[in-house]
Amino acid sequence: MTTEKKAQTENKQNDSKKQSFNPYAPHKIRWWGWPLLILLIVGTIYIVRTRNAASRHNQHLGQPWRTEETQRTEGSVFGTFYHITYQSDNELKTGIEATLQAVDNSLSPFNPQSVITTINNNSSMEADSMLTEVFNLAKTISKETHGAFDITVAPLVNLWGFGFQNDSDVNNAKVDSLLTFVGIDNVQLLNGTIQKVYPETMLDCSAIAKGYGVDAVGMYLEYQGIKNYMVEIGGEVRVRGTNPQGELWHIGINRPTDDPNNTNNEVEQVLQVTQLAMATSGNYRNFYEKDGKKYAHTIDPRTGYPVQHSILSSTVLAQDCATADAYATAFMVLGMEASQQVLSKHPELMAFFIYSDADGHLQTWMTEGMEKMVMKER
Repeated sequence: MTTEKKAQTENKQNDSKKQSFNPYAPHKIRWWGWPLLILLIVGTIYIVRTRNAASRHNQHLGQPWRTEETQRTEGSVFGTFYHITYQSDNELKTGIEATLQAVDNSLSPFNPQSVITTINNNSSMEADSMLTEVFNLAKTISKETHGAFDITVAPLVNLWGFGFQNDSDVNNAKVDSLLTFVGIDNVQLLNGTIQKVYPETMLDCSAIAKGYGVDAVGMYLEYQGIKNYMVEIGGEVRVRGTNPQGELWHIGINRPTDDPNNTNNEVEQVLQVTQLAMATSGNYRNFYEKDGKKYAHTIDPRTGYPVQHSILSSTVLAQDCATADAYATAFMVLGMEASQQVLSKHPELMAFFIYSDADGHLQTWMTEGMEKMVMKER
């Protein structure tokens, strides 16, 4: 065979090989390709099912409640109003009211017969189980917030006109003298008995008692076998399970405006939550003006004076409402930067702050965990 013929034969063979490969034509899968193909198929099915399950979880967690098992109880307590919704065949108002009364009998400084009142009057120093629990939690949070939260702030709160005893004449000398009696280290709880360094030291659990009351009612409902409920007292909330529509609970955060009459209900943000508690603290509702100056109800227990920070509203999500209530108050005292530092050490807490920028415009800041709770527009 000549050199020319050999070249022609090789070209024909090459052309034949090129034509034999068709990417769109069926072709055999090598033995090692079958496990890979199966793995890809299974993985695709898993991803699709996971996404569908997540979508169902976010939108519809359970069955809607029947009308006859949707219970609602409302009333007044702690100087505010409560609203409770729960799924049950039985109406539990009597037990709910008894629970709230027990909290009032323990922690309310406005109740002349309460445990905390007798301690403030130094007539009895015996703490019941509720005050013991609140005291221990308050002491822990006081340490975590470097004294920004302190239940011995009562004398200063009274001095500035926001407590259960009011003083119409405030001056620097009075503030300095009362600071001597303020400080959680001035009080100890030993064997169920409160021990004070100074008899003038008084306890004020107002910044944690409302949240504790929410928890107390929630635990009562759980003891009764209730799995789906929402307890709200004066804006502090605890939710478990699903709402009457079988979805996550929707909780609104109000936009802060000067509203001492509590008539503004403009919502800044809506959260979708379950198995959590929420509390909000703000100076935009509880304040007064004197001689052209505004005085907010949040008192810094470290200085003795009302706080002057850019944060207008502090909302906290936590596992229990007492913790959320206390931290929400502490963040109002600490201000933005110090609050962010505390939050960096407590990933279990979620926070949403509404604050005023340098130009007086409302701005918001939230933790990464809180961002996941914000309800997306549908």
